[in-house]
This record gives sequence, structure tokens and C-alpha cells, in this order.
Amino acid sequence: MMKLFVKIFFFFLIPVCLHAQYGTYYDYNYYSQNRFDSLQALFKSSVNDSVRMAVSRDLGLYYNESKTDSSFYFHSIQLKLAQQLKQKLWEADAYDILGFVLTSMGNYPKALQYFLNGLLIAEDPKTERDIWRITKFSKTADPYTARITVLASIHNDMNVLYKMAGNESKHMASLLEAQRLASNITDTIMLSFTSMNLGSTYKDRDILDSALIFEKLAVKYAEQTGFKVYYGFMLGLQADIYAKMGLKDSAIKYYLQSIYFNRNQRTYSNEARFSLSYAKLFLDQNELDSSLFYARSGLDIYTITNELAGKLLAYKTLSTIFKRLNQTDKAFYFQELAIAANDSLSNASKVKQFESIGFDKELRVQELEREKVITQNRNRTYAFIAGTTVLCIIGLLLYRNNRQKQKANRILEATLSNLKDTQAQLIQSEKMASLGELTAGIAHEIQNPLNFVNNFSEVSKELIDEVKSERAKVKSERDKVLEEELLDDIAQNLEKINHHGKRADAIVKGMLEHSRTSTRQKEPTDINALAEEYLKLAYQSLRARDKDFNAELITNFDPKIPKIDVVAQDIGRVILNLISNAFYAINERSKKGEAGYIPKVIVTTQLTANSQQLIAIKDNGNGIPQNIVDKIFQPFFTTKPTGQGTGLGLSLSYDIVKAHVGELTVQTKEGEGSEFIIQLPENHTK
Repeated sequence: MMKLFVKIFFFFLIPVCLHAQYGTYYDYNYYSQNRFDSLQALFKSSVNDSVRMAVSRDLGLYYNESKTDSSFYFHSIQLKLAQQLKQKLWEADAYDILGFVLTSMGNYPKALQYFLNGLLIAEDPKTERDIWRITKFSKTADPYTARITVLASIHNDMNVLYKMAGNESKHMASLLEAQRLASNITDTIMLSFTSMNLGSTYKDRDILDSALIFEKLAVKYAEQTGFKVYYGFMLGLQADIYAKMGLKDSAIKYYLQSIYFNRNQRTYSNEARFSLSYAKLFLDQNELDSSLFYARSGLDIYTITNELAGKLLAYKTLSTIFKRLNQTDKAFYFQELAIAANDSLSNASKVKQFESIGFDKELRVQELEREKVITQNRNRTYAFIAGTTVLCIIGLLLYRNNRQKQKANRILEATLSNLKDTQAQLIQSEKMASLGELTAGIAHEIQNPLNFVNNFSEVSKELIDEVKSERAKVKSERDKVLEEELLDDIAQNLEKINHHGKRADAIVKGMLEHSRTSTRQKEPTDINALAEEYLKLAYQSLRARDKDFNAELITNFDPKIPKIDVVAQDIGRVILNLISNAFYAINERSKKGEAGYIPKVIVTTQLTANSQQLIAIKDNGNGIPQNIVDKIFQPFFTTKPTGQGTGLGLSLSYDIVKAHVGELTVQTKEGEGSEFIIQLPENHTK
């Protein structure tokens, strides 16, 4: 009788368990206790490795935001089984999630190694072959979409790692690549992740209006798709933004919503994070009892999830609260815990491992490039030897038999013709390679402002729909204040669209300037007057944009300089570019608030002993690091933040000066300033 009962039990249980392992890439959003119980039963009972691999992934994701140790255990099983079954996409997916879990646990070197392993697999088109249960990664069972889904996820998770490790450039690059890949396959859920992370990045950089727009966009995507695992996190980020804006009531509203939603969703780490943010809000308002309650709540959760970085933040917050409460012993106790946690988190050996992994990767790239150069040189040597051999044979034939001279000459001419054709083909190949690099540079530069235009346009359309909805109401029910706020938001979005549109236009115009040869005539020009004119023009232009900007302008003009034949508009553009860069450098240093610092720009002209005219623009800004001095005249290279420079100004200036048979050089010292020097040859008008 007992055996019959067991058979009946498994007859009904197994179909339920098999259903539990089906679903899409993001189906962990819909986990219930019943499904979790079914997954556990199937994990214990199944002897099929493929099934156990899929169930291990689902169980690991169930614990992903609550118990990192359990999540790591199950995804390690997924990785091992995927390798045994030679399921490359499942292997890359396991590396991705393990890297994410290790990042949460503070093990950055191991996390990076796992992410790099996953990238090597997911970037290889061969991974699209023979994907078991492909609908897990693509609803339409499309191999390309399946692979790009995992690749986008790896880049998105790597951006978190690079952000935690303080590598801002790689953090932003990974995030934008994830957004590009998600857009390519219209992965709306991944777009909600990238929008959420972009909002977080802009929040950290205090670009609060953009941060709020991206977080609202992330919430919209989450509501459209119904994927709300990180919905509470998005609400918490909005609360952080409102807190930074000084909007306390809005911040409290979203903190409470975030904590409630994260608790119900079992995303306990996020609940802890925003509990601590909420505690800080109360701490800033000196409401110490409320601050203490939420700080303890955050610490309790981080202790369970064993997240060292979270515990460090909780220790610091509690130490500050008890210090305000004049409870010195407890303040000192939590301060000691914070010091110990910080030492563990920033362990020197981990940092060295992290750096060595990145160095090893760069070293591998360099070795590949070196092998490529060696191969090219070897081929050229063989070609040279072969060509020399042919010529020697021809010479020998000519020497041995003068009667075949004409025939030998024809052979020689044919050989030379082939060599010229080969040379022409090589030159054309070099031109096409250069064109490809330039096209890639233009596409990369224009992509950023276009992304902003698209995002702000989409948000504006939504706001217009809200205005229409409001105006469709009965007049007595219409909210005039809400209408005005919506219209103001639309106006702000249009300003940003206009700004980024002009940025794209500036990039295109800059490229046209690079490709166009000046046809304007040279004419006698007073360099002193030209320099003074553009100095005033640049200063007034910057003052119009920033009323708080001030600088000491010093001119040392040589009165003996004669007029010189130049294209005045072109040389003027060079002077304007260099002066504008000098103003930017001193303005950036001014923002640091150094005691006694007086921003200065010095413009000097001089007639040298060999009758060359020299124009020098000197500033006392931050200077240029020595490791990038050799790159500053390259097209698209810029030290300015994204959105503030195209990287074409110095490149264009260098080309203009060269066209005048002159020289443009730089002398700089980091922390003290830079001096750009233009030297023009003797061709002045008497």
C-alpha cells in the first residue's frame, strides 16, 4: 500500500516540478513558495544532469538577493554541470551570476575573473550552436538573441563591479555597452536595469535632473514588463535623489515604498541599503530615535546576508548616531567594527589581484599585437627575399645571354609593374583601415548625444500623454498645477534634446572641418590684435555661460612683431581653442577651493632671433598627466567629461598650424599648469 502511495505521489509531483524549471531568462521575478518547494524537491530527486543544471540556476536566483552563500552554492553547481555537458551559453550565464554574487560578497578579484570568463564565451558567435532549452534565453528560440541576452547581462553586472572598485571609465563603458546590446534585441527588462544604473550614476555625480529622468524611465519599463525584482531598488534610488534635492517629504514617501516592496520581494540587501539611507535622512534632521531604528534594521539584514560593504556602512552610521546621543562606549564599539570591516574590504592583496588580472588581460592583448607585427615583418622579409631572388635571376640571365636582353627586360618590366600594383593595393588597404577607424570614432562620439535625445524624447511623449489625459477631464476636476509642472518638465526635456542635438551637430561640423582643405587666401595679419581679440571673445563667451567665473588675464605682446601672411580666421580659431582650453583648466582647478589660488591665463607674443613669430597661451590650471601628453593632438581624444568635449579642438588646431608650415607644442606639469606654443615661420609683410 505504501509503495502505491509513493508512485501516485511522484506521478503528480514530477509534472509540477518539471514545470517549475521552465520559463524565461527573467522568470525569477515570479517565484512563489510553492515553486521554490517544487524546485527543491526536483533538485533532490532528479538524476538528469541537464535538469539539475536548470534547477540549480533557478534555486540560485531565488537566493540571489537574500542569501549570497546559498546563491553561490547553487550557481557553482550550474557552472560545473554546464562545463560537463559542454553547454557554453549556460556556462557563460553561470559565470555572470557568480560574478554578481561575488561582487556582493566583496570578492572583487574573483568576480572580475568570472566575468572575463563569461565574456570570452558570450562574445563568441560559436556559442549560439546547440543551446539546450534555448527558450530559457530567448522566447522566440533565436540563438543570436539568446547569446546577446547573456552578453548584455554580463556587461550590466560588470558595471556594478567596476563602480564598486572605483574604475569610473570602465564602469560607464560597460553600462553603455549593456544598454546598446539590450536596445539591439529590444530587451525591455535589461533596458530597465541599464536605465536604473544610469540614474544611479548621475545621482552619484550630482546630475540630479538626469538621474531622476532615468529612474522614472526604469520604473516605466519595470511596470510595462511586470518584472519588479528591482522595483524597490528603483524606488529607493528615487528617494535618494529627492533627499539630495532637499525634498524631504518626497524622499520619505519613496523610502517607505522601497523598504516595503523590497521586504515583500525578499530583496533583503536592497531593503538594508535603503533602510540605512532612510536612517541617514533622519540623522541629517537630528531625529535620532528614528535614525537608530532604521540603522539597526539595516545592520541586522546585512549580518544575515553577510555583505561586508553593507555592514561597514551600517557600522559607520550607528557610530555617528551613538556619538550624537553621547553614548561614547557604543559609538567607539561600532567605530572599531567599521575599521575592521574597512581593512578586510580594502585588503591590499585583493587590490593587487584585481590589478594583476586587468594587467594580465592587457598583457595578452599586447602579446597578440606583438605576434601580429612579427608575422607581418616575417612576411615582408620573405617577400623581399623572393623579390631579390627574382631580380638576381633576371640579372644572371642578362649577364649570361645578351641575345635575350629584350626578353629579360620585358620580364623585369612585368615584375616591376606587379610590384607597383601590390604597393598600390597596400596603400589602398591602409586608407580603408584608416577610414574604418575614423568611421568607428564618429559613430562612437555621436552615439552618446543620440541616446540622450532618444531617451528624453520618449519621456517627453509620456509627459504629453499625461497632459492630454489631464485636459480630457471635466474642467472642475483638472489640476492646473499638475498641468504646469508637466509642461515645465516637457520644456526642460526639449532644452536637453536641443543641447545634445547641438552637441551632435558640433561633432559633425568638427569632422567636416577636419576633412575640408582651406581655400581662403592668406593676408597680412597683426598677430597681437588677433590674439587680443580672441582672448576677449573667449572670456566674454565663458562669462556669459558662467557668471561666477573670474580669472586674471595677462598679455605680454611684443610691439616689434610685424604683420605676417596667414589665414586670419584659421589662426584665430587655433588661438580661440587654446584660450578656451586654458579657461576650462583654471575653472576646474578653481572648483577645488584651494586656499590662495588665483586663476590666471597669460598670452604672450614674441619675435624670435630667427624671425619666427611665437604665440604662447599659458595657464595655471591642473596641468596634463605625462602619460597622455602624446595623445592630446589625436582626433577624439579629450580629458574632459562625457558631453563637454568632442576631442577635435586640439587635433584641428594642430592641422591648421601644420598647414601654415608651423609648429604647435605643449609644455606642462601636472598640478601647476600648461603652456601651448605656436611657432609660425618667417613670411611677414614688410
